[in-house]
Amino acid sequence: MEENAAKFDVIILGASGFTGKYVLKEALKFLNNQSSSSSSQSPLTSIAIAGRNPTKLSQTLKWSSHPNPPPSIPILPADTSDPSSLRSLSSQTRLILNCVGPFRLHGEPVVSACVDSGCDYLDICGEPEFMERMESDYHDRAYETGSLVVSACGFDSVPAEIGFFFNSLQWVGPAVPNRVTAYLGLESGKRIVGNFATYESAVLGVANAKDLQVFRRSRTRRRARPQIPGPSPSKGQTIEHQKNIGLWAVVLPSADASVVRRTLSTLTENPNGLPGSNESSETVQKREAFWSSVKPAHFGVKIGSKSLFGILRIIMVGICIGLFGSTGFGRWLLLKFPSLFSLGWFRKNGPSEEEVKSASFRMWFVGRGFSNESLASQENTKPDMEIVTRVTGPEIGYVTTPIILVQCALILLSQRKNLPKGGVFPPGIVFGHTDLQQKLQQNGISFDVISKSTISS
Repeated sequence: MEENAAKFDVIILGASGFTGKYVLKEALKFLNNQSSSSSSQSPLTSIAIAGRNPTKLSQTLKWSSHPNPPPSIPILPADTSDPSSLRSLSSQTRLILNCVGPFRLHGEPVVSACVDSGCDYLDICGEPEFMERMESDYHDRAYETGSLVVSACGFDSVPAEIGFFFNSLQWVGPAVPNRVTAYLGLESGKRIVGNFATYESAVLGVANAKDLQVFRRSRTRRRARPQIPGPSPSKGQTIEHQKNIGLWAVVLPSADASVVRRTLSTLTENPNGLPGSNESSETVQKREAFWSSVKPAHFGVKIGSKSLFGILRIIMVGICIGLFGSTGFGRWLLLKFPSLFSLGWFRKNGPSEEEVKSASFRMWFVGRGFSNESLASQENTKPDMEIVTRVTGPEIGYVTTPIILVQCALILLSQRKNLPKGGVFPPGIVFGHTDLQQKLQQNGISFDVISKSTISS
């Protein structure tokens, strides 16, 4: 799509949803025809919001603008079950921010409309099957039309990807990482309450887990595997106690690990990263320098708790979803009574504003590797070096996710020529070499080096 043909810079689809209203609130900070001096240099000059219910959208606009009067923003009719409404949206904008989940139920028609029209697409999906199917089905067409489709531009999975790069860049040659494990800790001054759509996606993910495995096996084109120094790490214990960061932890079946693997696979095939559609020579040098410094490693994610009881509670919720999610009646029970089966972590009306404000996250990245790459090829070798970094930020679903999505959108709008012409990609390979980390740091998400140490054998 030619930029001057678009009526709007951004359309937020699903703006009246639980997360969508916070995305709109965040986006309004950067709408540069507003009075705020902080957004005077923003590339965002025009927004529209879209969804099924104009009344709810109008109420959302008032809520998102408070205490200021609502700006004059168009409200457009759209329904993910109505392809013509989605084609109308995608023909009017440079970029659609899709906040309508679960994406396995509602996402594909939006991607299809964007790809056909050539407009760009970002979403906050955390569903591996949806993302991988969109890549398989729409990548080639998206490249042809110049539509850049990037999922997981929220807490799933940008902190994991940018956090992985940040840890990787601390390994200065001849040192190399072998594995990086991310440990997620959630904190709150009140109580932690999650987004119901996230819970619903998890339930549906369990129900369709076999479909994902069948789909992956059916793909004729296999992903490139990065060359990682040293042996493959063992699975380790089911419950792990990470004393150096003060957490008990268990594997978190999130999208993060698969998204990072997709980025590392793409990087293996494109060692200098993905070229922009019309880069300057200076940008090419910057991109190539960044990606040549990123070192691949095995990656996994665990969720942590300061107490063993907290981990046992997480395991109990996982068992409930696993057992009940495999049958239709069980899924009905899980979705009908989310608070009961999640032990209070999820409820249909979501968290209160006070609960959102009091919540935060910490994500430690514990990298283990070799002080010299030559050690990795020796028989029976073990990592002798550890680097711990950390990403911290506010509540994950309603604060951090909108911050990330909006910053990705602003980079896309202002640096489009430095990004791939089109295609379906994970966020890391698209935004990794840009100033996304710096933009996140300016908006409340911190990246810190915690320690560098030698591991005694």
